[in-house]
Amino acid sequence: MTGAESTRDTVPGRPVAGSDPTARPGSTPGPASVAELTRVVDLLVRQVAHWEAARWASGDGRRAVVFHQLVQRIADLGAIAENRPGRPVPRLPHDTALPDQLRVVTADLIRVEPSTALLATAVAAVTEARGRL
Repeated sequence: MTGAESTRDTVPGRPVAGSDPTARPGSTPGPASVAELTRVVDLLVRQVAHWEAARWASGDGRRAVVFHQLVQRIADLGAIAENRPGRPVPRLPHDTALPDQLRVVTADLIRVEPSTALLATAVAAVTEARGRL
């Protein structure tokens, strides 16, 4: 088994997590995967998890706003993957909880085995937010 194969959850009759069951045979899948989404979220969480309230509030609170918008975007992608209406993610009283909120909504998205297109959108959103922080 190669390194790539060992990271896949292969259950007969079930699509591989992060695969796009609607993709045409022979088509090139998008570059995003569950592993890539996990990687970029982990990078972002490590970047900000140690921030205290004052750092979140710097720049007129822009950092917290950018991060909460990302949390909402990932939650919305989860709603799309589940074919249900999106719901607003509550803004908790302490911005220091934002990294945990991102972990939760990302785990929810991964749990529903989204298409590679949704994964690519999520990876792009996390990467863009990380650059803005």
